[in-house]
Amino acid sequence: MHTVDATFGRFHPVAPIYKVATFHYDSGFVRTINHYILREIAVPFALGLAVFTLILLIARILKLVEMVVNRGVPALEVLKLFSYILPGFLEVTVPMAVLLAVLVAFGRLSSDSEIIALKTSGVSLYQLMQPVAVFAGVVYLVALLVSMYARPWGNTQLRSGLYEIAKSRASAGIKEKVFTDDFAGFVLYVDHIEPPGSMLHGVLISDTRDTTQRNTIFAKIGILVPNEPLHLLTLRLLDGSVHSLDQKDQSYHRTDFTTYDITLDLNTALTNLRARERDPSEMTMAELRTLIETKRQAGEPAFAEAVELQRKFSIPFACLAFAAIGIPLGIQPTRAVRSRGFSLSIAVIFGYYIMLTMSQSLGERGVLPAAFAMWLPNLVLSLLATILLIRAARESFAAHPSRATTWLVALRARFARGKN
Repeated sequence: MHTVDATFGRFHPVAPIYKVATFHYDSGFVRTINHYILREIAVPFALGLAVFTLILLIARILKLVEMVVNRGVPALEVLKLFSYILPGFLEVTVPMAVLLAVLVAFGRLSSDSEIIALKTSGVSLYQLMQPVAVFAGVVYLVALLVSMYARPWGNTQLRSGLYEIAKSRASAGIKEKVFTDDFAGFVLYVDHIEPPGSMLHGVLISDTRDTTQRNTIFAKIGILVPNEPLHLLTLRLLDGSVHSLDQKDQSYHRTDFTTYDITLDLNTALTNLRARERDPSEMTMAELRTLIETKRQAGEPAFAEAVELQRKFSIPFACLAFAAIGIPLGIQPTRAVRSRGFSLSIAVIFGYYIMLTMSQSLGERGVLPAAFAMWLPNLVLSLLATILLIRAARESFAAHPSRATTWLVALRARFARGKN
C-alpha cells in the first residue's frame, strides 16, 4: 500500500496495510485543479453558446436571407442587421451555455471517477465550486453588460437599419399576399413580387383618399419607381382597370387603362415609423428610470418599463444560478455524459424560461410587482440549487485506498498531458 505526496510526485510505503491513506495538497495543487476544471468548462461553454444561439437565430437568418435573395438588399446591410439582432439572443443563450458547460464538465469528471478521487484526496465539493464561481462570475459580468448596453443598442440600431432600408428600397416593405397600409389613403395587395422587388404582379389597390368616391384598382403589372430625395414612390400600373363607386348617388363606373401612375408619399410611412413610441427594450437604464418617473408623476402605469428595468439584472443573474444547480446535477454518475448533459440542460432551461415568461407577463399587466415577477424564477432556481449542493456536499464517497491511489495517479497523468 502507498500514499501520495502533495504533488503526486512520489509514492511512499505505509505499514500496516490496513491503515487508511491520507493525502495532502498545497496551493500549486489547488491551482492545477482550478485550471483543470476551467478547461473542462470552457469547451462545452463555447460549443453550447454557438449551438443555442444558432438555434434561436435560424428563423431570423431565413428572413435576412430572403431580404438578400428576393428583395435585393445588399449583403453588407443584412450583416449589419444580423449584428444588431445578436445581442438580444446572447442575453438569453449565455446563461444556457453556462448550465450546459457545468453539467457536461462535472458529468465527465463524475463518470471518470475523478470527483471521487479528488474528494478522497481531501478536496471538498465547495472547493471544486471555486473555479466554477469565478467562471460564472466573469460570464455574469459580460452578460450584464450585454443586457444593459448591447441589447438596447442593438434594438435601436435594428429599427434604424430597417428604416434606412425602407427609405432606400421602398419595395422591401411590400410583401406578397399581404395587405399593406403603410401609405396614407391606400391599401395595397400584391399577389407576386418579382426579384429584386420592383416588379409586382397581380396588384389590387383600395384608394380612399377621396371621401366622396371609393376607387378599387386592379392591374396585371405594377412597377415601383422611387424618388428618394422627395420621399415619393410612383407605382406605375400596366393593363388594368379602375372601379369607382360614388358615395352620393351610389353610381358605379369602370375605367380601363394601359398605364396608370399613382404617387405614394413614402414620407408618410417613414414618419409613422419615427413617431412610434420606443419599445422599452430599446432603452438604457437611465432612459427607463426617467420614463418610469415621468409616467408615475403623470399618474400613468409603467409596468412594462419597470419589468424591462428588472430584466436587465435578472437575466444575467441566471448565469450564477445555472452554474450552482449544474454542479450537483452534473456529478450524478452516468455513462452518456454529453447526451445527458444536453437533455438535462434543456429540461432545466425550459422550466426556467416558462416561469420567466409567465411571471414577466404577470408583471407587465401589473398583477405582480415588477421586481418580484422578474426575480421569482431566479429565486426558485437558487433555492433548488442550494438544497442540492448541501445534499451533495454531505454525501460521503468511501473508497478503497488502493483505488484512490489509482485514480490519483490517473489524475496526475491527465494534468501532465494538459500542461504539455
